[in-house]
Amino acid sequence: MRRFLDGPAAAIVVGMFWLPPTFASADRSRLVAGLVLACVTGAVMALRRRLPTVSPLLAAGATIAGSVLGVCQDPMLAAAWCLYPLAVARADRTRTIVLVLAGLLTTLAAVAAVPGEDASGAGQRLTLAVAALSVSWLLGTAVGRQIAAAREAERARVQLAVARDVHDVVGHALGVISAEAGVTRSLADASEQELRDTLAGVESHARRALEEMQALVRGLRSEPGAPEGVAGIARLDGLVAATRAAGVGVEARIEVNGPVDDVAGTVAYRIVQESLGNVVRYAAGAACSVDLRQDGGEIVVRVRDHGPGARPARGGDGSGLRGMRERARLVGGTVTWGNHPEGGFEVRARLPVRSAP
Repeated sequence: MRRFLDGPAAAIVVGMFWLPPTFASADRSRLVAGLVLACVTGAVMALRRRLPTVSPLLAAGATIAGSVLGVCQDPMLAAAWCLYPLAVARADRTRTIVLVLAGLLTTLAAVAAVPGEDASGAGQRLTLAVAALSVSWLLGTAVGRQIAAAREAERARVQLAVARDVHDVVGHALGVISAEAGVTRSLADASEQELRDTLAGVESHARRALEEMQALVRGLRSEPGAPEGVAGIARLDGLVAATRAAGVGVEARIEVNGPVDDVAGTVAYRIVQESLGNVVRYAAGAACSVDLRQDGGEIVVRVRDHGPGARPARGGDGSGLRGMRERARLVGGTVTWGNHPEGGFEVRARLPVRSAP
């Protein structure tokens, strides 16, 4: 929308500050020069976004030439208009001392621009030119820094989302693989077939983790924030089966009788995945239950184990639990966790069927 303002702005500046003095000139050569310079100024103003570095210099040069010839009364408004995109682009490289000087020049120009009895037109125009250029640079720098801050915040958000996904995918896969290997290693008389089955399970979990990581990378390349595609409620059965193969007795009840959007389904899957991964890591051998059901417009998730209780243990930092809460908050849901009154540890989540924008 802002780019469509360049044409009208150029027409206003040329129409107000160039054409009247140009047509008022009795000298034919000055008339031609004024029209040429006016066309150059208008074109530069209209194309300022394509020529962010050159356009301020061209506009300023045309304005100075027109003022010398007496066919221009522009107090550097065209140059200031062209200077703004450059200030936005160079905001992060502008030193504070430059901004302070620009502010001082603006203040002095505002004071000096007050008309007096002996004030000359040339002096006022020079003062207004300084004020226009300084204000343009200050505004552009302020907007540029806001844009840079917003981009940095978005970059940090994406990095946090990627970190959560990597933690959930790789952490769960390695936890299950470690548990399977540990169970088999504890069997002193394990047969060759049991060893082969364990290796097949390790291969399956590693392949599934690789597929999810590849899907995550594809999503980041195409559209950051797009659903991952491989995670969802439909894949919970495979997740439960993998956890059972790691030696955890899982009793699962999944009852969803309506449509659930991809984002909410992915969050539900990740919460169950992280909860079961914690059971494998911190309550090895303990039985657990997974209860996921639809309650009106919400998905209710409850994962409870019968292990020792409080988390994290064995050196964990609780980042997985915090990641679950962050995921739920992004879609408008909530996650809580704690020791169950009857023993063990329980994770509880309520998520909207349709994720919040």
